[in-house]
Amino acid sequence: MTELQMPERLFIRLPEDPLCAPGTTVPASTLTEFSVPAALQPAVAHVMAYEERFAPDREVVERVLPDGASRLLIVLHDGAASIHVAGARANPVLLTMSGHMHGLSVTLTPGATLGLFGIPANELAGLTVQWDEIATKAYRDVPEQLVAANDDATRVQQVLQVLQSLQAMQRPPDSSRQLLEYAARRLGPKMGDVSVRELAAELNLSERRVQQLFASHIGLAPSVWRRLQRLHGTLRLLRTAETHQWSEVALRAGYYDQSHLINEFRALCGLTPKQLLQRAVSDSSNTTNRDTT
Repeated sequence: MTELQMPERLFIRLPEDPLCAPGTTVPASTLTEFSVPAALQPAVAHVMAYEERFAPDREVVERVLPDGASRLLIVLHDGAASIHVAGARANPVLLTMSGHMHGLSVTLTPGATLGLFGIPANELAGLTVQWDEIATKAYRDVPEQLVAANDDATRVQQVLQVLQSLQAMQRPPDSSRQLLEYAARRLGPKMGDVSVRELAAELNLSERRVQQLFASHIGLAPSVWRRLQRLHGTLRLLRTAETHQWSEVALRAGYYDQSHLINEFRALCGLTPKQLLQRAVSDSSNTTNRDTT
């Protein structure tokens, strides 16, 4: 069976979304959300576990739409655990799902990779780096600890404790992260269409300094971050729109015209808006041919 012949499903999650967001066709029963302690919320935005068993002859492609975040990814398989840090990206990830899929996903906040691991976000952008390459010697045995744990709740607690320890080792935060957080919000869909030059003037910074802030804290250029935010705004709009007249949607979402909207969806999602909607409603019951745990 080739990839093109495999059934495909969607995983969509915007920052304010519930665990199984509108448009997601991943079975809700396979996902579990965990709370983030208040002390760790400056570094960790979201934590979830997933576990799903597919029939022996079943493979499914999962299209994960980009949100611009970096993540800690833990995969549990055959009595072993692997940990990776995945950098920010502005294109979809296609995962082939088969057999027994089990693991954890920890979504980090902007600036967290720099604070926790001392690695600027742009050095991780589009990459997936093994834990051994970034963890100090004191934390190299974390994968073994996760394997020995009895359940996902215990594993999440262990991972969060490690991140809290790393956070405690940070130097006092400087003003750059606050500037970045403001700049990231300012380029969001609800804040108007501001240029990077205008944003730099607001912050009394050079355009180059704004570019550096986004590179070190998020790993994406301001223009790419703004494109993602506009995409997310469009997805929110499509959830509540009474009509899907694409020319109207394009203008309301801040695109120049319908062609601009379609081209951006293709670039960032790998699908046209119409194709995405078709995928989102193709499995309204959030089920697939699988055996879930």
